[in-house]
Amino acid sequence: MGKNSHVDSGKSSHSMVKKKSWDEFRKNGMLWFANRILHVFGWAIAVEFDDKNEITDVFPVRVKYRGFCEPVETRGFKNVSRFMKRNANRLLKEALEE
Repeated sequence: MGKNSHVDSGKSSHSMVKKKSWDEFRKNGMLWFANRILHVFGWAIAVEFDDKNEITDVFPVRVKYRGFCEPVETRGFKNVSRFMKRNANRLLKEALEE
């Protein structure tokens, strides 16, 4: 991030914005969820991997398809549900902060 960025490196507990990895975003089901919404507009966020299955690039793409097949949908809902279960108390606390 540049000099004028308002993004915290993730170490401060009081920052409004904490930088996270694309891998964490993807593993928690957030990429799938975001792409479900973007598909409505014919867009998606694409991820490229190297031969070690590590993310090498992330970029927006135009897509002709809408939605995912049932196994991908099921996996996505499970991942997001697990994230919500693990983080429910913190998310509620953050939402109630003024």
